[in-house]
Amino acid sequence: MLEIKSVRSEIFGPLNLHLEAGQCAAILGKSGSGKSLFLRAIADLDPNEGQVWLNGIERSAMPAFEWRRKLVLVPAESGWWADTVGEHLARTDETDQLLADLDFPSEVLNWQVSRLSTGERQRLAIIRALALKPIALMLDEPTAALDPEATARVEKLIEQQMGLGVCVILITHDAEQAARLAGVTYLLADGKLTQTSLETAR
Repeated sequence: MLEIKSVRSEIFGPLNLHLEAGQCAAILGKSGSGKSLFLRAIADLDPNEGQVWLNGIERSAMPAFEWRRKLVLVPAESGWWADTVGEHLARTDETDQLLADLDFPSEVLNWQVSRLSTGERQRLAIIRALALKPIALMLDEPTAALDPEATARVEKLIEQQMGLGVCVILITHDAEQAARLAGVTYLLADGKLTQTSLETAR
């Protein structure tokens, strides 16, 4: 369960959001409305006020690095700090399965990060996040750089994670994707988060 209460920054708020285990909320809104900054605030990466709980534990009750392993943010442009994929992702049976789910050979762990396409980096960033076994997953335009086949694979993997009880916040400009994955949809505009229908948000 993810509970966000009165989270605010200079850009938005106060914002409230509640997700039960396995539920997905899609957040739509114009570019520059603060969607990505909202996710960074929840992850405690940017200055903000308010309270956030995961399964009843408040984020102030644990070190920041531990919080961000339980509530994992996959940004639109993922960060890579070492030369090879394998330096970012330990090989386990679960990792091998995640790689297969997103159509990667196990040899990808030996690949140079510099050779990866934007779409490959994005899919691998999702795998890297899921390898942490998060309680909640925050995805910022996770399929923007992907073709329809890769998008379908990512969406299937997200649905599988939801089936395991992972909460998901999904930022997307794709209303059809929101309809496929999300049980509830919000519009972020003028610093306010409002539950909305997809028809209204289009």
